[in-house]
Amino acid sequence: MSRPHDHIDAPERDAAAASLRQDGAVAQPKLGPVGWLRFAWRQLTSMRTALLLLLLLAVAAVPGSLVPQRSSDPNGVSQYFADNPDLAPVLDSFQLFDVYTSAWFSAVYLLLFVSLIGCVIPRTKHHFEALRARPPRTPARLSRLAGYTERPLALPEPVDGASAPAGSANEAADAAIDAAATQLRQAGYRVERYELRGEASVSAERGYLRETGNLVFHTALVGVLVAVGIGGGFGFSGQRVVVEGQSFVNTLAAYDSFNPGRFFDDANLDPYRLELEGLDAVYETENQEAIGQPIDFTAHVSVQAQDGAAEPGVVKVNEPLRVHGTDVYLLGNGYAPTITVRDPDGEVVFTDSVPFLPQDANLTSIGVVKVPDGLADQVGMVGFFYPTQSELGSGAYTSSYPDLIYPVLTLNVYRGDLGIDAGTPTSVYTLDPSSMEQLTGGSTGVESIELMPGDTVDLPDGLGSITFEDVSAETGGDPDAAADDFSQSVARFASFDIHDDPSQGWVLVFAVLILAGLLVSLFVPRRRMWVKAARRPDGTVVLEYAGLARGEDPGLEDAVAAFADKHSRPARWSSSREAA
Repeated sequence: MSRPHDHIDAPERDAAAASLRQDGAVAQPKLGPVGWLRFAWRQLTSMRTALLLLLLLAVAAVPGSLVPQRSSDPNGVSQYFADNPDLAPVLDSFQLFDVYTSAWFSAVYLLLFVSLIGCVIPRTKHHFEALRARPPRTPARLSRLAGYTERPLALPEPVDGASAPAGSANEAADAAIDAAATQLRQAGYRVERYELRGEASVSAERGYLRETGNLVFHTALVGVLVAVGIGGGFGFSGQRVVVEGQSFVNTLAAYDSFNPGRFFDDANLDPYRLELEGLDAVYETENQEAIGQPIDFTAHVSVQAQDGAAEPGVVKVNEPLRVHGTDVYLLGNGYAPTITVRDPDGEVVFTDSVPFLPQDANLTSIGVVKVPDGLADQVGMVGFFYPTQSELGSGAYTSSYPDLIYPVLTLNVYRGDLGIDAGTPTSVYTLDPSSMEQLTGGSTGVESIELMPGDTVDLPDGLGSITFEDVSAETGGDPDAAADDFSQSVARFASFDIHDDPSQGWVLVFAVLILAGLLVSLFVPRRRMWVKAARRPDGTVVLEYAGLARGEDPGLEDAVAAFADKHSRPARWSSSREAA
């Protein structure tokens, strides 16, 4: 009889006793440098550590959704610094505006990568060895196992009036075991026949696909990590604000912000042209508790390659446009009032559709107009745009609805040094008034300039005039529209994110493999089943059936009973032997 797995021989017991200190504690051997390295490696490559690192990676990614990231929203980062001058530098010191390229996120990422590889490789080796190994020998006492049941060994019925079945009980037992092996093999089991103390038996096992699925899951997870790393190294992400009717060419100089990968080469950019033909916005108008909530944004664009005709396309939120190997995402949108500035002689010195950045859900927006040349002094204007202007109790303006119902533009005018003559780059969305004189608004005693589409007013101190253009008049508009219909009077802009990830297809493949491996590992049971022709002391022979599961398997007992019922019919033995 084999000894139990926890049996300790006398010499080993004596050695263990000698290793106890007088206080009863175990005296652990000292670990050298190699021992500590092995211990650290085993801890790092354990499945528990891999799961912990995976959870830690998910937690580490949370700040990336709480604060704007330089890689996807550089303007948002600038605005965050302006709104939180004390907190922003602290967050920046912890790289919270560059979460996914930060040192601490990369450390967790690399540790998870190493842990998964160190975990998968030994398990794969062990799995291949198990696939080549024979099913284990039939246990001596099947009655101790799950689902144990037994059936009498039924002999074949007499044939053509014969007085007794052909063959002996031993031959019938052999036939029964051969039939069991055939039926188990047909059910997807790996089978091996054994003979123990003159008792024939068959050992079968299946469910190795469960471990295969587990390994596929973890290998594909490593594949995702590798693909994301490679894609981030060779890809790029760029942002560009485009006003309706305007376009940009996919070249490095055309982007408002550009974030290349470590191995990116700008020679690989395909210089196609993308034009924003129109932006449709749909807002809630029926639900009184959600009036003005955005329902849908659709950017209608046309894309033209260097040597091809323009082709129409549509970009929606969460529905990017795939064009020339890049994905074009719609990040945001707003209004871009068209402003024209003339000198005292009526000559145009500035005209452009200036994007105003939304500040709230009703698109109260702020923007900056800079006129560096053409007037007696450099002029800067800080403006607020209200799509549907209304007045608060304090007298301040706000927007009560995000669509163009009653658009109003207010401007505070400054003159002086815009700070651009020295060649220092400045943001088009901010104005530094420290070296400028404020002419309207604030404490000047002069009211801010207030305009509606089509209005023209004079700038202070005879600097010239400014016009808030009605773009619907320039494009012809709707001839049947009412005089107070401003729905098309102001151009809109769209903020696009152009993203190139050469590993995108591989990430999809590995994601599918992750899902498939997970499903297989969850729903494929790992089972062993035995059938033995056991001889009783009275000389009779019975068929014993039992099973064993690795992990939880609530259907094991029913599976053993069903197989026993199916197999214990003698008619199946002969047909199974003939098939074998």
